Amino acid sequence: MQPQQQQQQGTVHQTDVVIVGAGFGGLCMAIKLIEAGLEDLVILEKAGEVGGTWRDNTYPGCACDVQSHLYSYSFNGNANWSKRYAPWQEIQQYILDTAESYGLRERVSFNQEVIGARYDEATARWLITTERGDQFDCKYWVLASGPLHVPQYPDLPGLDRFQGNTFHSARWDHDYDLTGKKVVSIGTGGSAIQYCPEIAPDVEKLSVFQRSPAWVIPRDDRRYLGIEKALFRRFPLVRKLHRARLYWSNESRVWPIFNPALARSLQQFAKLFIRLQVKDRGIARRLTPDYTLGCKRVLISNKWYPMFNRDNVELVTESIQEVREHSVVTSDGREHPADCIIYGTGFQVDPRLYMQGFELTGTDGRSLAEDWQAGVEGYMGTMVHGYPNMFQLVGPNAGLGHNSIIFMIECQADYIVSLMNTVTARGADYVDVTAKAQSAFNRDIEAGLADTVWTSGCSSWYQQADGKNFAVWPFSTWKFWLKTRFLALGDFDFGKLRRRARKAKSRKEPVSA
Repeated sequence: MQPQQQQQQGTVHQTDVVIVGAGFGGLCMAIKLIEAGLEDLVILEKAGEVGGTWRDNTYPGCACDVQSHLYSYSFNGNANWSKRYAPWQEIQQYILDTAESYGLRERVSFNQEVIGARYDEATARWLITTERGDQFDCKYWVLASGPLHVPQYPDLPGLDRFQGNTFHSARWDHDYDLTGKKVVSIGTGGSAIQYCPEIAPDVEKLSVFQRSPAWVIPRDDRRYLGIEKALFRRFPLVRKLHRARLYWSNESRVWPIFNPALARSLQQFAKLFIRLQVKDRGIARRLTPDYTLGCKRVLISNKWYPMFNRDNVELVTESIQEVREHSVVTSDGREHPADCIIYGTGFQVDPRLYMQGFELTGTDGRSLAEDWQAGVEGYMGTMVHGYPNMFQLVGPNAGLGHNSIIFMIECQADYIVSLMNTVTARGADYVDVTAKAQSAFNRDIEAGLADTVWTSGCSSWYQQADGKNFAVWPFSTWKFWLKTRFLALGDFDFGKLRRRARKAKSRKEPVSA
């Protein structure tokens, strides 16, 4: 089925729910709403296809670092994953198939980048504005864009005079042939450790620029046998048990996170892995992190370390001084010839950065940019005080470093549906988390982060510039599931318009003499 025809530009559309983003989060939210009978919804997607990060990231070797049977919806299992960790093509096809089977494509308005959202206290409704000039008047809206969709580019002196090709890993230039080229790759995060080993055999020279090494552990990348996939298809319970085993296996990883001493003990095995994989002891030392295992996201690869045994691969740890027409110069004065520069520098994950230019206005004219100026905070990664009927998926402190984010997304989607149903059941017009509840939640988060590997001294993309960790959920994921199973009703204000109107009127009336 082809994507739906776009609606006439510059018009106002009435709907109950607007979902922003058609990746894993947005599609899950739509499915849960439809199943709950809340079918008056539209999904606004800035691109021309569904898929989110798996539509955008198509670089060589791109794959998920969470097992395929767990990195998928619990309600839409797939018995045909080819291997333990599926490549991006399979994941994107799974998303396309899900959108098709649940009839979601006709609910998506493509090429609609949202640039603003304003809450109207008089009507308890939101007005969502897109770059094309369309507006959507809705009761609820859900921000489901996720944190991994705006590439992070380094600010390199002299880059404007570089005569070669440049691109970000999330915007891979498949028309550019890397064969026989001198390639500079900047960054050693989750993307770089996947694409670098794939392109190394084809290029003349690969210079890998590393600012800080990552802990990289072995990857169980075996393929599923035909008989295994047949069992999964014939007996869905077997597949579900396999998924459950993967979940609890991943969940066991929280123990080193909660116990830095245990993490430091386990990292001795990670150091041994480096020494066994990298022949040159000097390179091995430079590839060994000086921070506790788990402080930054732990990566998995069987190809990363052996790549540095190749004669045409060089690890560069000196900082970049400048970029010239055909080279990159480091702080030691060395000039590294380059035909192409690839940015493996990740994404802008701080919402204060990737939401720049997004005008989001809540009650009393408050601005989310101003509310978050000192730090990003929310409630259950799902709501923010002062923005009634606005929800978020994978919001502040709902991210993970050890398990499947799809699990968290499903928990949040069910939670949001429960909140909407409670608004209806109470005859209310809006729901807002109280300031007191949000403050208490963030105190719990701060206490939960204390004495974990995340506060052991490293700097990571989990943190703001001042060190505040705004990204990860510092507890077991089953605790998040438990907290989202039931609503703590005292944490919310379920309001009615007429009561708000009376209060507003009483404030405006002059005092009698």
